[in-house]
Order: sequence, then structure tokens, then C-alpha cells
Amino acid sequence: MARLGRAALLAVTLLTAALGLSACGTGGAVADARASCVYVHRALALEARSRAPGLPKARRAYLASWAVAVLLKGTPAAAQATSADGSWNPLMTTINEAERVPLANLVATLTRMCAIADSSTPYL
Repeated sequence: MARLGRAALLAVTLLTAALGLSACGTGGAVADARASCVYVHRALALEARSRAPGLPKARRAYLASWAVAVLLKGTPAAAQATSADGSWNPLMTTINEAERVPLANLVATLTRMCAIADSSTPYL
């Protein structure tokens, strides 16, 4: 009977540890996604400035390229979030798409994903 009690205690301990460690991974993923979103917010602000009326073409191009450069700085944190929790892969993928797709076409998606990351229930 004592063996059964010890085995049950061991099983409960292992289950508790597994749940605790999995929660830490998810929390770390959210923190990494939020860190990536800091760059997303900065990039989107630059992208919005690049669309201001009356800007010279050179200034518009400079701001747009600067926005993409800032956005891409968020890639490492987004990759860490994805490694910890694969549900953040769309954030990383969308950030990387800025190298191929005009940032203006990604604004809505990036805004929604970072709104989720920054929310009190950050789950995709």
C-alpha cells in the first residue's frame, strides 16, 4: 500500500511539474511576442508617417524602408515566441513577409496579431 501511495505522489508531482513548466513556456512565448510587437508598433508608426500627404517622394521612400528595417528587428523575438509556442508562427511569418510584400498590405494583420499579444488573453 505504501508503494501505491508513493507512486501516486510521484505521478502527481511529475504532473504538477509538467503543467508548471508548460505554463512557463507559454508565458515566455507571450513575452517574446510582446517584445516583437514593440518593433511592430514602431514600424507601423513609421509606415503611417510615410503616407502623410505632401511628403517628398524621397522622404516617403526613406520612411517606408526605415519602417521595414525596424519591423525586421522584431524577427528574433517572434522566432523565440514561435519556438516556445508554435501558435505565434503567423506573427513571425507576417513580419518576414515585409521583405517581399509592401508593408502597407500587412498593417491590418500585424495590428490584429499585436493586439492579441498585448491583450490580457494573448492566445491566437
